[in-house]
Amino acid sequence: MDLSSYAELAVRLVNTSSLGHEGGDQLTTLDGLRALVADREHLNHGISRVDLEALRQLRTEFRAFFVACSLGDGADAAARLNELLIQNPVHPQLSGHDGQTWHVHYTESGSMSDKYAAGAAMGLAVRLTELGLDRFGLCQATPCQGVFIDTTPEGTRRYCSRRCADRASLAASGARKREEEPQA
Repeated sequence: MDLSSYAELAVRLVNTSSLGHEGGDQLTTLDGLRALVADREHLNHGISRVDLEALRQLRTEFRAFFVACSLGDGADAAARLNELLIQNPVHPQLSGHDGQTWHVHYTESGSMSDKYAAGAAMGLAVRLTELGLDRFGLCQATPCQGVFIDTTPEGTRRYCSRRCADRASLAASGARKREEEPQA
């Protein structure tokens, strides 16, 4: 069972917000929601406006979880995640879609947003117990506020994407050059 892909659903959802994205909020239309789940066959059908609103709310709740983790507040992070797990119970089910061998999906019942919420919350819970609180972070590139799960062996990830890491590196390089230039 690929737990990281379920936890990644939470990261993907939080990172659809306009915080740090030049294109603005990516979750304002049903087309935006379809794009979010385009690669998830078990999620990309039966999508409704109710799902869109539910996932926008879920995005806020997942962001609060990542903020609690980044602040080192394990009690708050666990309480938030436990509440999501209670609200979105997991129902494991065997699935064999898209020519894949039999594997477990966390839920195949309820609305699209129910499935998304249950899988993502369970994925986060398992990854939190595997990796620890300090592996859930907020992007350190200004002005981005994306989130990430650090799975590097060293635990040194600081950015949500390669794009943000490159942007931060360029900004730091420019700042160093300005400091080195003699005052005019």
